[in-house]
Amino acid sequence: MSRIGLKHITLPAGVTVEVNNGVATVKGPKGSLEVKVPEVIKVSVEGSEVKCTRANDEKHTKQLHGTTRANLQSAVTGVTTGFKKELVIVGIGYRCQMRGDAIVMNVGYSHEIVIKPEKTVKISCPSATEVVVEGIDKQAVGQTAALIRGTREPEPYNGKGVMYKNEHIIRKEGKRAASAK
Repeated sequence: MSRIGLKHITLPAGVTVEVNNGVATVKGPKGSLEVKVPEVIKVSVEGSEVKCTRANDEKHTKQLHGTTRANLQSAVTGVTTGFKKELVIVGIGYRCQMRGDAIVMNVGYSHEIVIKPEKTVKISCPSATEVVVEGIDKQAVGQTAALIRGTREPEPYNGKGVMYKNEHIIRKEGKRAASAK
């Protein structure tokens, strides 16, 4: 049973939801997002609440029920407060800078890495070793942050690489430290 799908979504002031032809449009102070609604899920807006109901109790329908409700909740949160991911670059000579709306990274390769954000995402570099990814679409913010992190994933010996701000990297002992025992 989908417990998440049964919860109602409370709409904050200034947020509207309209459902037309299998697409729910969520509009708020920061912009608007569209969420695709499967045919077996019915989304209804009643006052300041959004309810999701399913047509039957098949396993796949139950899965879509919870997923659709979670996607709608993420859209409502995105158009009101937005989403933000912070990354840190660790390593000697590793740095980043902005070139237009794209980010240019030097992370130990012989070439620069250029990453352009998706249309609903904004990238900024407060310093040469910090990257902030912001936007209203949770999936797009997470995907852009993952692309940036994927350029040079943190390695466990020296901890060099691109990592999320509060990410904990499990450190390993090197061969030299292990043989000294």
